[in-house]
Amino acid sequence: MVTKIDLKSEFKQLFTSSARKIEVVDVPKFNFVMVDGYMEPNERPATSAAFQNAIAALVGVSLALKTASKQRARNPIDFAVMPLEGLWWVDAGDFDFQLTSRWRWTLMIMQPKHITETMFGRALETLKEGPGHQAAGRVRFAPIREGLAVQTLHVGGYHEEPRTVARMKAFAAENGYRYRGKHHEIYLSDPHQGRPEKLRTIVRHPVEK
Repeated sequence: MVTKIDLKSEFKQLFTSSARKIEVVDVPKFNFVMVDGYMEPNERPATSAAFQNAIAALVGVSLALKTASKQRARNPIDFAVMPLEGLWWVDAGDFDFQLTSRWRWTLMIMQPKHITETMFGRALETLKEGPGHQAAGRVRFAPIREGLAVQTLHVGGYHEEPRTVARMKAFAAENGYRYRGKHHEIYLSDPHQGRPEKLRTIVRHPVEK
C-alpha cells in the first residue's frame, strides 16, 4: 500500500500566508535540491537561459524522486512536488530590485525527509537527456535550517515586490527584529500562466532579535 503525504498541509503555516498581515515563523531544517547561479548582464529571470535551465533541472529531479519514492518495494510513499523557491542576495551592499546584474540566486525545491542522497544521485541520472540537462552538473542536495523569519504573501507582479518588502522591514523593526541571511521567495503561481497582478508569492526573510 502506498502512503501519501502532503508537506504543504503538514507545514501549513509556512505555505499559506495572508497578504493582510506579516507573521513571524520558525522554519525547521528541510532538505532541498538546489542550483546556485547569478543573473547575467542585461538579463532577468524570464530571459536568462541559465535560470530557466535551473528550474527545468530542479523540476525534473523532483519528479524523478517522486516516482522513485512511489515505486519503492518497501514503504512506498507518494507526495506532491513542492513549489519552487528562490534565495536572492548580492555580494556587497543592499539588495536592489532594479540592479539585476548584481543578483545572486539559489533556486530550490523542498524534499520529504525520507529522500536520501542515494535516491537523489539516481534521480540526477535521469536528467542527462531531458529538459534541464544543461544544469544537471550544478544540482545539489543539502539541508537548510532557516530558523526565525518574517513572512507574508505578495499578490501581484514581481516588480511590485519592493512595496511588500518595505512593509516587512518596518514590521521587523517595530517588533525588535533585525534582518539576517537572504531574501527568500516561494512561488505559488506559475508566472507563465495567468495575469501578473494575480501572481502569489510568499516573501520570507530570516531575522534575529
